[in-house]
Amino acid sequence: MNTVTTPPSSLPAGGPAQAHGPRLAGDLAIWFFILAELLAFGVFFAAYAFARAKNIELFAAEQAALNRNAGALNTVLLLTASYFVVRAVQAAEAQASRQCANWLGGAILTGLGFIVVKLSEYAAAFEHNISLSSSTFHMFYLSLTFFHFMHVILGLVILIAMWNGARQGRYRPGEMNGLETGAAYWHMVDLVWLILFPLVYVIH
Repeated sequence: MNTVTTPPSSLPAGGPAQAHGPRLAGDLAIWFFILAELLAFGVFFAAYAFARAKNIELFAAEQAALNRNAGALNTVLLLTASYFVVRAVQAAEAQASRQCANWLGGAILTGLGFIVVKLSEYAAAFEHNISLSSSTFHMFYLSLTFFHFMHVILGLVILIAMWNGARQGRYRPGEMNGLETGAAYWHMVDLVWLILFPLVYVIH
């Protein structure tokens, strides 16, 4: 009696479909660095809040003398820069290297705008003989904002490197690690300012 054997079912040529779950954008090391930086800023913020609670009237009076319009303008500049960075990542994912570079160029310009505004604030403060030793509030104001200021400068260096990479067509789907890593750092700088600005400039 003849028997008929059925051939085993074969898998599709491409192999089994792989599930693509959520992933952490950028290099893992940058997230450890970001967490460390957020912790450092958190300690700064907690020390500021503690010192303010002990001398609310002094802090409120000297806080009122700050240029809130300059602080608000810098908030807009940083938020705009972060938006440009998001658009740059989206352009790279769409394999539009030129648009990616253009968006990063916009982020660099708005970041430089932040630097200019902040330097004008420092110049005005020094003209009024404000220094780290002027008062407890001024010590925190200058320390906190300058610490953040240095992070903005580092962020601009990273953005310039990313802009150069985008001009060379270095970023595309599957090769986004460098761009996403730099973007994550810049968003951290923005996030810290969104806490620092109301804490130091606005909240009484």
